[in-house]
Amino acid sequence: MSENAIELRGLEKTYAATKKMSAKKALDGINLDIPRGSIFGLLGPNGAGKSTLINILAGLVQKSSGTVNVWGFDQDKNPRQSRAAIGVMPQELNLDPFFTPGASLDMQAGLYGVPKRQRKTSEILRLIGLEDKANAYARSLSGGMRRRLLLGKALVHSPQILVLDEPTAGVDIGLRQMLWDNIRQLNADGMTVILTTHYLEEAQEMCDRIAIIHEGKLRALDTTANLLSKLDTKTVVVQAQVSQKISLPDGVTLDYRPDGSLAFSYRHSITSPNLILDALRSANAHIEDIQTEQPNLQDVFLEITK
Repeated sequence: MSENAIELRGLEKTYAATKKMSAKKALDGINLDIPRGSIFGLLGPNGAGKSTLINILAGLVQKSSGTVNVWGFDQDKNPRQSRAAIGVMPQELNLDPFFTPGASLDMQAGLYGVPKRQRKTSEILRLIGLEDKANAYARSLSGGMRRRLLLGKALVHSPQILVLDEPTAGVDIGLRQMLWDNIRQLNADGMTVILTTHYLEEAQEMCDRIAIIHEGKLRALDTTANLLSKLDTKTVVVQAQVSQKISLPDGVTLDYRPDGSLAFSYRHSITSPNLILDALRSANAHIEDIQTEQPNLQDVFLEITK
């Protein structure tokens, strides 16, 4: 058995031309391994090809070429087994308003062929915090409750891989924390999680490894720590009273922030922060506080996709 939950080789998808649009290549030769048991971030700007990739994994879109291996099953040779290994929590709230959460989960399990005695409806309702709403119509649920129900529907067939497509879009802080607590627990129990999100601080906090897709191509693939270490730029933020003009060292830029602080950006491999402090002392600055800021995933993302 492979150590990877998903293996993609030379994956391509081209959407055929229509009367209004020319042919569009959504994925261009993607080679990607997603390790078992990881929380994997799949990032990219709108139109990068993320949704196409997810839909191919779920069996909703037919690839143009390449190979897709899901949990050890070749998608072309064993399509049923490969699809059964994946549960997808979509971004859209596609719920039947006349079904209760309990009935919705039960019906979803039936569509996957899960026998009644093996269904975990009550357990899933308890996990997503909807046990007390089991018999309420879906149309009466709040937006946050509906999003939790989407997570429950993705879990009814006990998939080995869970795909989360923008799971916290438009939800409040409390619900966001509850969702992440649930995801961490599922991952701790052995489930592989694939996350797409535009909230890059969430991806930085949650993901072990991250892939960045841009214009259908894989532009970056590494551990989160390694991606963050690739940017050489750092920032020193100083609260200071300055009476004279500051003579900046070579390669240092100064930004005056709205709160009155001074933000000095520099390349760590070239410039020492001591030179910045020397420049402040030469300007007779009275330093009140100093903080340093490290590059974050947003900086890396913008650098790669600019």
